[in-house]
Amino acid sequence: MAAMAEENEDVDLTQEQTEKLLHFQDLTGIEDIDRCKDILREHNWDIEIAVQDTFNKREGAPNVFNQPEAVNNEPREPSMNLQPTDQRVFTVARPPPQGIYQWLYHVIIFPFRFVYSTLLDLVRFTIRLIRPDPRRNVTDPVGDVTRFINSYEETLGTTHPTFYQGSYSQALNDAKRELRFLCVYLHGDDHQDTGDFCRNTLGNQDLIDFINTRMLFWACNTNSPEGFRVSRALKENTYPFLALIVLRQNKMTVVARIEGPIGPGELIEKLERILQDNEASLIAARAEREERDFTQTLRREQDAAYLESLKADQEKERKRREEQDKIDQEKQRLVDEENKRKEMIQERERMKEELKIEIPEEPAVDDPDVVRIVLKLPHGSRIERRFLKNQSLKFLYYFAFCHEDCPDDFHVVTNFPRRTVPCEPSKNGPDPPSFEEAGLGKNEMLFVQDNEA
Repeated sequence: MAAMAEENEDVDLTQEQTEKLLHFQDLTGIEDIDRCKDILREHNWDIEIAVQDTFNKREGAPNVFNQPEAVNNEPREPSMNLQPTDQRVFTVARPPPQGIYQWLYHVIIFPFRFVYSTLLDLVRFTIRLIRPDPRRNVTDPVGDVTRFINSYEETLGTTHPTFYQGSYSQALNDAKRELRFLCVYLHGDDHQDTGDFCRNTLGNQDLIDFINTRMLFWACNTNSPEGFRVSRALKENTYPFLALIVLRQNKMTVVARIEGPIGPGELIEKLERILQDNEASLIAARAEREERDFTQTLRREQDAAYLESLKADQEKERKRREEQDKIDQEKQRLVDEENKRKEMIQERERMKEELKIEIPEEPAVDDPDVVRIVLKLPHGSRIERRFLKNQSLKFLYYFAFCHEDCPDDFHVVTNFPRRTVPCEPSKNGPDPPSFEEAGLGKNEMLFVQDNEA
């Protein structure tokens, strides 16, 4: 029963759906025809969206079919791998105090710093018990990034790597689309090493040149909703915090984490090593994308050629049908004309039979009122008949019309003086004059003229 149901299901496909099914299978390379059919049904047989979603799933991109609109038109983040097994984690500890004065300063300042940080954490904890953390509600991610950039430049200056002007999701999508590394910097205002790191490391020109030429650089303050959201996703342990993200196996993967107060030279060295270790994944992604683009381009060219060929075939078929229609119409016209001719012949023969009955009997030769008429037909033969002089000339017309050698359309004329004998009945004159009224004598030679000659 299941096999019969499946067979009936295939039969229910229209020709257009069958063509889309085969086209979708060619584009995606999916061999399972039932799976192709299910995917197309899920997308209401929209082959473009179905193909795009299939490729997006392979790359870890979001579904484009009936997906809910993001808040503030914020694009959805691509699929992420936050903790791959081979993730590189670099934790840089603060250097210990050097010399008696640094140790003395450290010992004096430590209690104050401890009390300050403890009280600050207690205040924040108390406030969060009273009201929810406002950072959990992300309403303007781009605005959070823009405000951080403005605040950073007002406080720390404009010497820094080029900040990405957009949300975290936009940065991820751009890095994926452009096949570039993405460096994420989370800025912690309250951490003691943040100021020095921004001035001495991020402000270093060699590091700025390295980052600007090799990757995208996104940064945000963790005290803002957008920065807090990214902080919860990446789960940093301390500040300063950097994460390096790249497309690998169709997912945006956090391949390295760098935590702690690192110097510019050491940071460049570590970033260079990370880029070298993961460049192969970008090369593979580029090759796969180029192959897919080539396949799609080839498919589009093949489809265009097929459509052009199909259009030419359709044009030929249209012309052939037009020619055949003309031939059929001509044949039908000839058949109609033949049928009409036959009908006219049948109608004429019927009329002749009726008119023969109306013609009165031929009078005797010695009748004093007899009129002898000789009719000369167009082909030269002669026919003769006698009428009474007081009879209507229409009987002369009937006599000529009923003769087998007489043309169907004719008129009767005299020879000299030449005039037409008004013998044919008409609507205006259904009863023509008599032989006597027409001035015909006892013996007359009349001529039948073919009107179609």
